[in-house]
Amino acid sequence: MTSTNELVRSIGRWSLAALVLNSIIGSGIFALPGTIAARLGAMSLLAWVVAALVIGTIMACFGEVASRFTGAGGPYLYSQAAFGRFFGLQMGWMSYLVRITAAATNINVFTTYFAEFWSPAGGRAGGALVTVLVLGMLAAVNVRGVKQGSRVSNVFAIAKILPLVLFIAVGVVVATKNGGLAPAPPPTVSTAGGWVQVILLLIYAYGGFEAALIPLAEAREPRRDAPWALFIGLVVCGILFTLVQFGVLATLSDPEGSTRPLAEAMRTVWGRTGAAMMALAALVSTYGYLATQMLNVPRLTYAMAERGDLPKVFGAVHRTFRTPHVSIVLFAALSVGLAVQGSLLQNLSLSAVSRLSTYGLICLALPVLRRADRSGDRPPALLRLPAGNLIAALGVTFSVILATRMSGREAALLGVVVAIAFVHWLVVRRPARDA
Repeated sequence: MTSTNELVRSIGRWSLAALVLNSIIGSGIFALPGTIAARLGAMSLLAWVVAALVIGTIMACFGEVASRFTGAGGPYLYSQAAFGRFFGLQMGWMSYLVRITAAATNINVFTTYFAEFWSPAGGRAGGALVTVLVLGMLAAVNVRGVKQGSRVSNVFAIAKILPLVLFIAVGVVVATKNGGLAPAPPPTVSTAGGWVQVILLLIYAYGGFEAALIPLAEAREPRRDAPWALFIGLVVCGILFTLVQFGVLATLSDPEGSTRPLAEAMRTVWGRTGAAMMALAALVSTYGYLATQMLNVPRLTYAMAERGDLPKVFGAVHRTFRTPHVSIVLFAALSVGLAVQGSLLQNLSLSAVSRLSTYGLICLALPVLRRADRSGDRPPALLRLPAGNLIAALGVTFSVILATRMSGREAALLGVVVAIAFVHWLVVRRPARDA
């Protein structure tokens, strides 16, 4: 019989794949194509492919590492298993920062596109009202149960892909009719440093997959299904994102001239109706992303509480719905606060930079956990990458190179998070040492 303080394993293989897709497809593909097109022109298509290869090496490392574990926590759990409690806490704090900033970025994009239908949403007060209502409703759904949360995720995974496919089809038709891409100003980036900065932004668009690994304590076959779901997510998103960029290049002569590039592209083809359709698609996509994060992220603080790294209240499970309701409400409240206080570009850039440390550390964990497999303390990996140590080294190298593009403000904030995690470790290690 299942304890009333245990989570329910009800997430199947396809639901886990939907969580990965929903964790990736969000604000990035609706906010970035215009900026990337302005910087690189037609070469922006190549940039999406390069970014997919970079993130693919990292996702491969996550796939092998995840195939060893069945518990909740994702990167926090993996780092603690590989490097000990100190690095586990560092990863826990950094992962939570990544997830809050990503949620804030997506709700910022949501309010931006919502202004197409209700103009006050573009202002501070109206945007704050929309933010509270959206995140509040999602928190209520996820408190009711993980099945409800995963069903919402499944529905939105399909609903957000279909309009992107329509947009791609329109772009192909326009390009065929006009005999090529729309005329545009010359690209503004021609240096290696500029390319690295662009790839960093695209890592934000491709990132987020790691959040889908946090609630694996509620997956039916987590060791088998996690690598498969990551592979599906990479392939689907790599194709979609590259072709969406083609659609923007085919329809917009001034791709950076709008904060809603996909809506503006559809406006050039179908007028106000087209813009409204794509704005609605952006709302569906970002809402689906937020729905997934509301399911995923509270399981991180739940896992930290379960392992004694946070007060027990964060690991509380609702008596009726058997969900980590305290952690769900906390995540919703912090996401609202950051979304209201920060701007879209600030939150996007901070989310992109802060996740690099989590990516690099998990890639580094791969060879460490391979050596630990010989001890027999835990089940060996179900997925073992060919040339896995080389792939891990490439993942670490990519993360370090991209991290060199962070600003002073971002570095300072990450330093504060590292310091807080260090103090946290000093506090929680004392009882363990006394024991």
